[in-house]
Amino acid sequence: MKKKIVLFASVTIALAACQTAPKEDYSWIKKSLDVASAQLKLSAEEVESTGRLPRSIRTGYDMEFLCRQLERDSLTFKDSLRAQPSKEELGNRRLSNVYDWTSGFFPGSLWYAYELTGNDTLKSQAVYYTNLLNPVRYYKGTHDLGFMINCSYGNAERLAPNDTIAAVMKETADNLCGRFNESIGCIRSWDFGTWNFPVIIDNMMNLDLLFNVSKATGDNKYKDVAIKHAVTTMKHHFRPDYTSWHVISYNNDGTVERKQTHQGKNDDSSWARGQAWAVYGYTSCYREVNDTTFLNFAVNIADMIMERVKTEDAIPYWDYDAPVTAETPRDVSAASVTAAAFLELSTMVPDGKKYFDYAEKILKSLSSDAYLAKVGENQGFILMHSVGSLPNGSEIDTPLNYADYYYLEALKRYMDLKKLKIEHGELKVIG
Repeated sequence: MKKKIVLFASVTIALAACQTAPKEDYSWIKKSLDVASAQLKLSAEEVESTGRLPRSIRTGYDMEFLCRQLERDSLTFKDSLRAQPSKEELGNRRLSNVYDWTSGFFPGSLWYAYELTGNDTLKSQAVYYTNLLNPVRYYKGTHDLGFMINCSYGNAERLAPNDTIAAVMKETADNLCGRFNESIGCIRSWDFGTWNFPVIIDNMMNLDLLFNVSKATGDNKYKDVAIKHAVTTMKHHFRPDYTSWHVISYNNDGTVERKQTHQGKNDDSSWARGQAWAVYGYTSCYREVNDTTFLNFAVNIADMIMERVKTEDAIPYWDYDAPVTAETPRDVSAASVTAAAFLELSTMVPDGKKYFDYAEKILKSLSSDAYLAKVGENQGFILMHSVGSLPNGSEIDTPLNYADYYYLEALKRYMDLKKLKIEHGELKVIG
């Protein structure tokens, strides 16, 4: 009888502990989604009559600041600086046409916001801005077709499928495959500059379009091109410590012509967003191919990122090798991409919790007042403090639409893993 009493008491204490344990505070997610929805609606309404898409806020640059960040002499610094915006343009929203490489991110953000909140206004706006990109299906002049179409039409296909969407994605994938060179084993990135056959690490992000179309059509040719590109990039784009160059240019026989970092501090530096593109790209490859070579590579890049990013809030400086001073800008876009990648990677490996925890830290930082805009401010963008291309004087410490896109994607992945959902305007735990 005594043993039964002790057992009953133990069970009672355990139940009481469960009942009094504090629930996890997810109010930051609700706040973030409320801000994102309001900002996206605002932008969509204000820009609709232009037939263009929000990209960033126009910023200028100070030559001495650039040289301090690049640790170069202003007398010898002659990189391809962009023209300074006019006084009228400074601080105002920068819009892009549908052929800009960033054109797919704004409609993609609307789709994610609709998916996360169920708000039908966001869905209508997503449909409108996605349809603007229809002419891109005929465009062959860039490798960024994946960014442009997979982020817009690809999300539309998930959430509101129809035959037109599938046709647009297939035509675009065909055009992307048209940039593949069998002798080199890669998809050509840029059609400008003095490079013979330039391939940038960003191009890993365009492979998801090929994987998706391969699954939709049952045609492995798209998947095969993606795999060959990923394998060649793995072979030549990375240093022994798993940091990545930005640009590798190939000779026609597949040998390497040049290795550069066009948007980073210097050729041997580790440009923050480039490292994020890399871990995201190889995580995606493992998801689609189930080849542990890709998974192990993604893990090595992820571990490098956690080792190299020294900031307390896990938001990296624009380049890992930039001088760390009070004026050194963070790159929120790199952080958003990293968070999205790490959350997926966390589901693929036994010690995935460390990647989940790191991504959660990033998301909470991005959702703080230091980076999350106030409703009605920031020209309708969700996040502040990204960097486009500092060495070129372009989009420095400004919002970027792709930072917003991958932030929302990361929030979706986080909410899925935590089994969170917005129902009737309230955030709830489901399942």
